[in-house]
Amino acid sequence: MRKSMLMAATIVAAGFVTSAMAQDLTVGVSWSNFQEERWKTDEAAIKSALDAAGATYVSADAQSSSAKQLSDIENLIAQGVDALIVLGQDTQAVIPAVQAAVDEDIPVVAYDRLIEDARAFYLTFDNVEVGRMQARAVLEAAPSGRYVMIKGSPTDPNADFLRGGQQEVLQSAIDAGDITIVGEAYTDGWLPANAQRNMEQILTETSNGVDAVVASNDGTAGGVVAALTAQGMQGIPVSGQDGDHAALNRVAAGTQTVSVWKDARELGKAAGEIAVALAGGTAPEDVANAVKFTTPGGNEMNAVFLAPVPVTAANLSAVVDAGWISQEALCQGVENGPAPCN
Repeated sequence: MRKSMLMAATIVAAGFVTSAMAQDLTVGVSWSNFQEERWKTDEAAIKSALDAAGATYVSADAQSSSAKQLSDIENLIAQGVDALIVLGQDTQAVIPAVQAAVDEDIPVVAYDRLIEDARAFYLTFDNVEVGRMQARAVLEAAPSGRYVMIKGSPTDPNADFLRGGQQEVLQSAIDAGDITIVGEAYTDGWLPANAQRNMEQILTETSNGVDAVVASNDGTAGGVVAALTAQGMQGIPVSGQDGDHAALNRVAAGTQTVSVWKDARELGKAAGEIAVALAGGTAPEDVANAVKFTTPGGNEMNAVFLAPVPVTAANLSAVVDAGWISQEALCQGVENGPAPCN
């Protein structure tokens, strides 16, 4: 019997895990990759939450390989972890790893990206709402014209959640003939270089006939802005998300319209706390703020959704006030920009 099971009755009755109880717990984190700035922020927050609980952190980086992620998770299980936090590279390919964990009574938290398996606990921001926020900001800046949709990775369900939210907002303008979608592409691996190539191809195909771009995260937005800048088109509306420092600087400079800020510090903190609670025997449905969520594949999961915040030129001070980014980093190279860069 796993050591976490021995504590279960006490912990479920109490509804939480004390530091003393968590001291023998080890939480393993399987990262799909570390290419994006934000994952380092997430990791620091997870580590901090585990430290506060007295639990131990171990991790592995799959380097964007579904096959490596499976072997990484096998290795974490072999190390005797009591819970797993998984940022899935591929929502389907990772399912055998969930099975392996369940076979060892190890709870799995699907971190930020859906794993299409009811036995995992899903923790993320409301990604459909993120998509709506992206489209609203771009539509406000460009209520008519030719739109390009730069989507996320085809193996990440978030890409389609985001795209669905974007379409909800844009549909009436499309129906009215105010906007036309002239290009659309998935971005393999969410890689900025792939987003840039896709945008360059669309600009070529449309003879630069583009008025706005709904890009699904800050990495892809960076690739889009690079492609636009090469054609002297920087400054047309472009969306993103994650609150990457480079993206927030672009918002200050006027080359990106919005970055939907998902405070990774809050997400990481919640992941650490949920993993410790589940490892200690708390039932998934008893996790604070848990709701039932039906996946695109028809699985009902226990889930927690955090609220995102759209950051535009109108509220840039919010990220400085929250300690997310320094004013110096936000305003680098920006003169006479929006507050606090004025």
